[in-house]
Amino acid sequence: MVASVPGVTLRTVTADRLERARAAAAAAGIDVVLVTPGPDLRYLTGYEAMPLERLTCLVLPADADPVLVVPALERPAAQASPAGSLGVEIVDWQETEDPVVLVARLTVRARRVGLDDHMWAEKVLRFRAAMPEAVQVPAGPVLHGLRMRKSADEIDALREAGAAIDRVHARMGEWLRAGRTEREVGRDIADAIVTEGHVRADFVIVASGPNGASPHHETGDRVIEAGDPVVVDIGGTTRAGYCSDETRTYAVGSPADDFGTAYEALRRAQVAAVERVRPGVTAESVDAAARDVLDRAGLGEYFVHRTGHGIGLETHEEPYIVAGNATPLEAGMAFSIEPGFYLPGRFGARIEDIVVATDDGVERLNLRPRDLAVLDT
Repeated sequence: MVASVPGVTLRTVTADRLERARAAAAAAGIDVVLVTPGPDLRYLTGYEAMPLERLTCLVLPADADPVLVVPALERPAAQASPAGSLGVEIVDWQETEDPVVLVARLTVRARRVGLDDHMWAEKVLRFRAAMPEAVQVPAGPVLHGLRMRKSADEIDALREAGAAIDRVHARMGEWLRAGRTEREVGRDIADAIVTEGHVRADFVIVASGPNGASPHHETGDRVIEAGDPVVVDIGGTTRAGYCSDETRTYAVGSPADDFGTAYEALRRAQVAAVERVRPGVTAESVDAAARDVLDRAGLGEYFVHRTGHGIGLETHEEPYIVAGNATPLEAGMAFSIEPGFYLPGRFGARIEDIVVATDDGVERLNLRPRDLAVLDT
């Protein structure tokens, strides 16, 4: 069983989110949205229900009041959550009842039903069988449009998450040195992620030497050697439910000269992408700003992933900063800027900050230096 994260209610977890979701559903021609446990349910109601075989489901009609369907044994938790103070009707079901039939009765007039993107396939198929006359469509286009425009409270929460992960990177010299394995360093980092202000560590990448050429290497038993570049990409979830994600590349002692030259081009690419961010520009143009610098440096073919991803209640969410995404940026959109290069068999590097588009530009939420940090061996 996966433990839930204790929630702190942001002021913006209000009935206004439910009203905006209803309006967005109506505009999209969706009669009712069904939301099961996951980030969408937490965003709309503040309730972080555990994803279990027993059905918990928010029934959100476009033209009626929402209903939260929960197992009877989960009713106290639902009432104690922010959902209980939002005026959402809570309907429980007993162990011998079929909750899918209950939801179907609540949506009997619906002809287009939106399902949240995190819904388990087993529940999707049971809803389909119980509502044969309804057309099921993804609710993601409705809910993502709300979630990717962060409120002031959400940006404050992301700012706190960014400061917490900055504090972990500030301590890297305590753990990262020659003679230790990546796994040993990773354990220390994971402990510090919690100590410095998160309720859990979500991921720890410590990729040394040639392992740095694998963008998602995580950790292994390789012993870090003098002269190794080391990619450290780490993040966690705070008590408020918002995520951190920051990458810095370190050198344990002096790296090869060609690595230093390549790294300087990467630093310029990251700066160029950040400086491109402002309301009205497209997500893909930010990706192009980073890619153009690395192309000119002869590193473009080694930049093998998108420039960034949105962040909030999930580490990866809309908007994605990638070629082909013509979404115009808006104030309140928060996302990573993380160009990298990865030379197979040799080394890799990445620089990542979380940024937020402001009314007239951009704010970095990670403030650690971006120059190559050379640590003592």
